[in-house]
Amino acid sequence: MKNASKLWLASAVILGGMALSAWNMIEEKKGYNLENLDTEANPCTDFYEYAIGGWKKANPMPATDSRWGVFNVLSKQNQDHIEGILENLLKTKKAYPANSPEQQVRDFYLASLDSAARNARGIEPVKKYLEAIEMADSKEKLLKTIATWRPVGMGTFFSLYVDSDAKESGMNRLHLGQSGLHLPDRDYYLKEDSSSRMIRESYGQHLRTMFSYIDNPENVESAALDVIELEKQLAEISMSRTERRDPDKRYNKYSRQEFEAAFAGFDWKSYFELAQVPEWEDIIVEQVTYLKEAIALWNERPLKVWKAYYKWEVLSNNSGVLSLDIEASQFAFYSGVLRGTQEMKPFSERAVRKVNGNLGELVGELFVKQYFSEDSKKKVSQMVEEIREVFRDRIMNLTWMSDTTKEKAMEKLNAFTYKIGYPDKWRDYSTLNIKPKNLFENEEAIAEFTYKRMMDKLGKPVDKSEWGMTPQTVNAYYNASNNEIVFPAGILQPPFYDPNADDALNYGGIGGVIGHEFSHGFDDKGSKFDAVGNLNDWWTANDRNRFNKLTGMIVAQFDGFEVLPGIHINGSLTQGENIADLAGVTLAYHALEKHYGDHPPKGKGSDGFTWQQRFFLGWAQVWAQNITEKELRTRIITDPHSPGQYRVLGPLSNLQEFWNAFDCKDGSPMVQKDPEKRVVIW
Repeated sequence: MKNASKLWLASAVILGGMALSAWNMIEEKKGYNLENLDTEANPCTDFYEYAIGGWKKANPMPATDSRWGVFNVLSKQNQDHIEGILENLLKTKKAYPANSPEQQVRDFYLASLDSAARNARGIEPVKKYLEAIEMADSKEKLLKTIATWRPVGMGTFFSLYVDSDAKESGMNRLHLGQSGLHLPDRDYYLKEDSSSRMIRESYGQHLRTMFSYIDNPENVESAALDVIELEKQLAEISMSRTERRDPDKRYNKYSRQEFEAAFAGFDWKSYFELAQVPEWEDIIVEQVTYLKEAIALWNERPLKVWKAYYKWEVLSNNSGVLSLDIEASQFAFYSGVLRGTQEMKPFSERAVRKVNGNLGELVGELFVKQYFSEDSKKKVSQMVEEIREVFRDRIMNLTWMSDTTKEKAMEKLNAFTYKIGYPDKWRDYSTLNIKPKNLFENEEAIAEFTYKRMMDKLGKPVDKSEWGMTPQTVNAYYNASNNEIVFPAGILQPPFYDPNADDALNYGGIGGVIGHEFSHGFDDKGSKFDAVGNLNDWWTANDRNRFNKLTGMIVAQFDGFEVLPGIHINGSLTQGENIADLAGVTLAYHALEKHYGDHPPKGKGSDGFTWQQRFFLGWAQVWAQNITEKELRTRIITDPHSPGQYRVLGPLSNLQEFWNAFDCKDGSPMVQKDPEKRVVIW
């Protein structure tokens, strides 16, 4: 299913995937790992290279990855833990109760490991879908056919889901947005540079390869061309990622009568009924122009074009659970051509990922029993409150914000809630039936279970105890509708948080992440939501203008970073994360300063660094990564986060505290040259 991204996901700190033993971080309760350094680099010239140049050399990218960084290191460690849990479930001869977490996880794992069954079945599991498409002799019948598949995750040219109403954050409502592209972004269809043209040519060849698995040879070329042309037309009418950053533009509320009148030309009554959507009164359309023009395409393009499109949707959506040659073909394009990955991960590792991806919260329940420390939760909770207190102080001391807006900002900051580790209430999967010998049917059952659970929320109050990430996820996020920050157990491990490490490293690591997530509530998007999570402008006009001027400086600064010849960071797309990085490292630094109080560590530690220097090294080390050129090109187009290197260079070049720590002089590359362009927002 290709749903539009939810707001909490858009505000996540970043993501990633290597064994932590390779990190080889800290041996005692202090000190930076000197092996991570490149001592030939100058910290005032390129602090990123200085701080983690040694790590980059010691941790070359595996052939199975296109990006290899600290997030990947920790994710791989967590994955190894999960594999151990799964293997122990297999070894245990105990007959677990039906539909218990242990039974469901074990049997899904067994099905995921059964490569022989997948190969023997080939495309047989999706034949019923392909035949239904072929039998549809009108668009009306095709529409009704695809509507019945929505509960099992089959997509179409729009996304349909239930989420909180941005202007009434306590209520769940139906949402509808643009969708339907199988390349990562609209730009891949529209740009005319040599790289984009090469990718489109490769995509066409990939479609021919994939259609050859399911169609007559004489139809392959025509089907591939039809899909490419239709997707290009959908791309031309799609809203860009930068435009989609504005929550006001994505909020267009209609009653059912208004909706059906405004978006005529598509049998919505049949679609909603057959897609098992409960009765509803209001719907939020995220891209009005797109939907109207997409409906026009639905009516204008021939039936055979839409048939080819939905055949591709069926095959692409299920490629990971059909025969291994189909999975390998999909990998060759999406991971190889687009991202530069050389090899697929081992089959056993892919099986573990399938379990984790499909039954993540059940796996998380087993994971935290063995691998999460409640002491870490207490310490991180303390850091959250320390950083909140510093944020209060800094808001009250702002010279660019009026007292009227400060009062509202303080109201919002004080209303922030946070979740750490894992849910207080685990999701109930007891009605989900999982069997050990049938991967395809298991994935369909999970899709139906998830869809029904989502639709059951429609028109009901939001459950604010629910988590948007699994506990084992190496990430964190801000949820604007709940006005909350969330830190799963997966990220509360070295190098982000290490109970045996010096405080400066922990504040530079997880402290910077905490500050980052706090400040998402006050970035270009989050600042449009009030204390209770409603989309509601609480700023004075003058304060908003001053804020926009400051954020515009961030945009200009990152627009200036050239990551590859002729390719620059998109400062508008990444501005929310860039604002949060600058604010996060600033807040965490001053929280550490306040934490030390009148008794900060004196001089240099055993690693040869002062606490101030260790703090900035702690920030740099969590963004350590190697990345392929293809992956970098893809992320510049699709990722709202700047590349790891610039998440260090960008924020620190604005910070007097960093310059002081490493005695950087005016004129140094790490010192923003023009005082008028040095950015301080929070």
